[in-house]
Amino acid sequence: MRAVILAAGEGTRMRPLTENKPKVMLPVANKPMLEYTILEAKAAGITDFVLIVGYRKEAITNYFGDGSRLGVHIDYITQEKQNGTGHAFGMAAQACDDRFIALNGDVTVSAAHLKKLISRKDDAIITVKEVADPRAYGVIETNGASVTRIVEKSPEPPTNLANAGIYLFDTCIFDAIEKTPLSPRGEIEITDSLQYLIDGGRSVGYEVMDSDWLDIGRPWQLLTANELTLKELKPTIEGEVEPNATLKGPVSVGKGTLIRNGAYIVGPCVIGENCDIGPNCFIRASTSIGNNVHIGNAVEIKNSIIMNDTKIGHLSYVGDSVIGERCNFGAGTKVANLRLDEKTIPVTVNGKKTDSGRRKLGCIMGDDVHTGIGSLINVGTSIGPGAFIGPGELAKGEIKKGERLITR
Repeated sequence: MRAVILAAGEGTRMRPLTENKPKVMLPVANKPMLEYTILEAKAAGITDFVLIVGYRKEAITNYFGDGSRLGVHIDYITQEKQNGTGHAFGMAAQACDDRFIALNGDVTVSAAHLKKLISRKDDAIITVKEVADPRAYGVIETNGASVTRIVEKSPEPPTNLANAGIYLFDTCIFDAIEKTPLSPRGEIEITDSLQYLIDGGRSVGYEVMDSDWLDIGRPWQLLTANELTLKELKPTIEGEVEPNATLKGPVSVGKGTLIRNGAYIVGPCVIGENCDIGPNCFIRASTSIGNNVHIGNAVEIKNSIIMNDTKIGHLSYVGDSVIGERCNFGAGTKVANLRLDEKTIPVTVNGKKTDSGRRKLGCIMGDDVHTGIGSLINVGTSIGPGAFIGPGELAKGEIKKGERLITR
């Protein structure tokens, strides 16, 4: 059995985090989300993988190589232009001559569920998840164990069985993809190819997923994925923890990292390699700190993702935020994470405002952002890569890539 994983897209809805890396390489608990998918498939007995890559593919190929570091074998196929999920899966025809698992690299999946798929004998199996509000998803209609119709996002979905983007395919899918016309948005959709199989009398079944499922489509959903993943953390201490530092609960500390006196760290929490933490800082639960990160004196971090090579200067506060690589926080930078009226927090990206659905959300910050001393960042602020927030400035709404916010 082989697995084909889609990893070619940029993930435009994940901006500004995807300006410099593909969506599947965004970190969850200090590992790219794609790595978890590969490891779960490996646990299900799959050791051969085909990754469909495209946007900034070097980030993927350089990290995973031939897969030997993870005990698997990985081949790569480049999708030069992203023409839809059907087109992407269709490119695997050159590598697959038997049944295979097919899935998106940005969804959560368990080994137990993949084993269930592998045991099925249908021409195609669609993984579905029962959801409370199916309007945001494509859903399926069924007759017994068979799928009779796939309905794309609808204001009045006929069922609550959401398509989870995880499949088992026979090679007949490749012929269906070749015969699938372009969708209204000019792409070949795998759901249209599946409907072609259904209409042609092929056996298309479904498997309901029992485990947690998260389709990571927006930056703040990384925080949810991070929290769920850290709950499974098996802590290890490989760095140095000074005598008067406190680690409470499951906390992992990477090689070369120094936890200075007075640091108080509540797990689950993971801290990468070669970090300098403290003294006298407070790192709260569900926080992931990457490699080569500095957290200064009297800093508080809560429920956040801090990526590699970022420095958060003394007297700063960061809550419920995703902070990119190589950022530098001037002393006393404060990130707000709760509206005064306690309503859910909207986020604006590329001029489009979206309700995050979260009562607590700080900022979404791209790579290489610098903030001056005493700067303030309002709830739900999106900050593009390379932006500069001057001393004492208030950043709110959307700060564009490379923008310099200096008014004083």
